[in-house]
Amino acid sequence: MSAEQGRVLVVDDEVLNRTLISTDLQEAGFQVALAENGDDALMGLRAQEFDVVLLDLSMPGMDGLEVLKRMKADPRLQHLPVIVLATIDEMDRVVQCVERGATDHLSKPFNPVLLHARIHAALADRRLHEQEELYRQDLERRVWEKTQDVQRSYERLQRALDGTVHALSSVVEMRDPYTAGHQQRVTVLACAIAQEMHLPDDQIEGIRVAGLLHDIGKICVPAEILSKPGRIQETEFNIIKGHPRVGHDILAKISFPWPVARFVLQHHEAMDGSGYPGELTGDDILLEARIISVADVIEAMSTHRPYRPSLGVDKAVEEITDKRGIRFDSAVVDACLALCKRGELELS
Repeated sequence: MSAEQGRVLVVDDEVLNRTLISTDLQEAGFQVALAENGDDALMGLRAQEFDVVLLDLSMPGMDGLEVLKRMKADPRLQHLPVIVLATIDEMDRVVQCVERGATDHLSKPFNPVLLHARIHAALADRRLHEQEELYRQDLERRVWEKTQDVQRSYERLQRALDGTVHALSSVVEMRDPYTAGHQQRVTVLACAIAQEMHLPDDQIEGIRVAGLLHDIGKICVPAEILSKPGRIQETEFNIIKGHPRVGHDILAKISFPWPVARFVLQHHEAMDGSGYPGELTGDDILLEARIISVADVIEAMSTHRPYRPSLGVDKAVEEITDKRGIRFDSAVVDACLALCKRGELELS
């Protein structure tokens, strides 16, 4: 046989056993090293590499079971195959060794043919383990690389989505300079309310996108109505009230990860059914739309409009407080009031 059969460490306190095993294995083509006690075995294992260990169970001082325990506690040695050598009356302790991770056992006195077979089986298991480890490492590398590719693709899509959202958002504000920044301010406040309510990040991201687009339907409203100073007539207001549905129809054609079109459609609905366009009530209104609704009212009342000066934050807070649980969702109002109390009602 070739001298490349494998490297074997024979651990036995009896000189005769070590000599017989060493001679037999060397003739069979194995490279053999010897250790006469547990301390020498552990020292040798840490000094050089072996493919399999033949470990005598009964030795003075540190016995085979203790050597095995220490090997399994060492990350560099824990996967090394160990074949325990024991007499027939030591089977109970052999079972303990197997439970501790021994690969196999061999009864003394042993048959050389059986010894070679057990060693070859242990070496085959070791090679299989090494191949599995290499496969696992290669699989982890491939998964990591694919994850990076997916992440880069996601980031590109996210940038494209953000660009599309901001482009659509700017269309309305270019036609209505008096409300420039309205959608951005509503978005900031709506996201702050959502965070105060401890909503998950993905849901908050859907609110962010819908907030930036909630007035996209005003593209259908004549500019002279949007920028009209003074009181708006009922017929003009009816035209304005059509913007949630127009916004829905525009956005329904875009495949967002969230039902953005429905958020936009419902952002003027009221808990008591007095809103528009669907006169929905309570839980029929999506939570995201309820949040945008409160943020929209706060922003609109706190800033100047062509038809009136700013009413101020205090008046806006009074409005949502008075209509808490009537027009506006109670939990959303409470979150908004908590922000106000802490001085975190951001409208810049």
